[in-house]
Amino acid sequence: MGSAHLTPLFEIVSMSVILTVIVLDLLWVVRRPHIPTMRECSIWVGFYVMAAIIFGGVLALVANTQLATEFYAGWLTEYSLSIDNLFIFVIILARFNVPPNRQQEVLMIGIIIALVLRGIMILIGASIIERFSWVFFIFGAFLLWTAISLIRSHGEDEDYEENRLVMLMRRFLPIHTEYDGMKLRTVVEGKRLWTPLIIVIMALGSTDLMFALDSIPAIFGLTQDPFIVFSTNLFALMGLRQLYFLLGGLLDRLIYLPYGLAAILAFIGVKLIMEALHTNTLSFINGGEPLAGVPEIPILVSLGIIVVVLAVTTFASLYVSRKHARREAPRIGPTSEA
Repeated sequence: MGSAHLTPLFEIVSMSVILTVIVLDLLWVVRRPHIPTMRECSIWVGFYVMAAIIFGGVLALVANTQLATEFYAGWLTEYSLSIDNLFIFVIILARFNVPPNRQQEVLMIGIIIALVLRGIMILIGASIIERFSWVFFIFGAFLLWTAISLIRSHGEDEDYEENRLVMLMRRFLPIHTEYDGMKLRTVVEGKRLWTPLIIVIMALGSTDLMFALDSIPAIFGLTQDPFIVFSTNLFALMGLRQLYFLLGGLLDRLIYLPYGLAAILAFIGVKLIMEALHTNTLSFINGGEPLAGVPEIPILVSLGIIVVVLAVTTFASLYVSRKHARREAPRIGPTSEA
């Protein structure tokens, strides 16, 4: 990935280990299609979270605490955005009536597609930033617009709308109405047809790619190290499949999560614009010279803000949801009559 603080050997070995874990996870799912238990999901989610924490510690040892802090800040941001993505995943799997015992495999394939696509986008983004630092203005403005959109759309009934790719596939591919295990093609009355699985996989992959339009600029606002950018996305998506089953109905209780994500994206958007001003080359701003008076936000401060925002929105969501649940719960017992 070309990190200035890490050796190529470390990058190759660490990525090989992580990708091996993902492949083993996929093989485990393929060999044992089932609906995971809460205990199984908790163990896997805990494992991946602990792996990310340990990986950050390793970065501090082999590189420096600055790089480790950038990783933690980026991982928390990407992980929180991934949790928000689960709302759409729930809708997609329900929309296409994916059998419960096959949802793990479908999610895993969708996540792997997203990893490949995000890797390509990260390489392109890093190349653009290296040549045109003013792109931070665009990234910052986009994140501010996304933050405002999140707040405006909060509370509306969320539904999945098929994008053009999915609609084109429906139009030109002969698709059967029923699934045939994990097969993409099936034979019905002598005719070879595609199964709905092809639509589901493309819906998950393309939808996550659209979400990457938010997450990629956000992570570049915290670090410009390509290796850290990719590894944060990798760790954020690892365990997402188990988190989908673990959270379940809890997603509906995280009522303030969009506000927290909006605050984080707005903060990073402002940080990106400030960074662009520090490296300004646009002639119509300060005569093409950097603005030295613009304050810099240390990565440790960024990490602290992200942690506080996520903690406050999560605890507030759960507290208010529990309060509403108690208020709406039917009261059992004798009633007094006037």
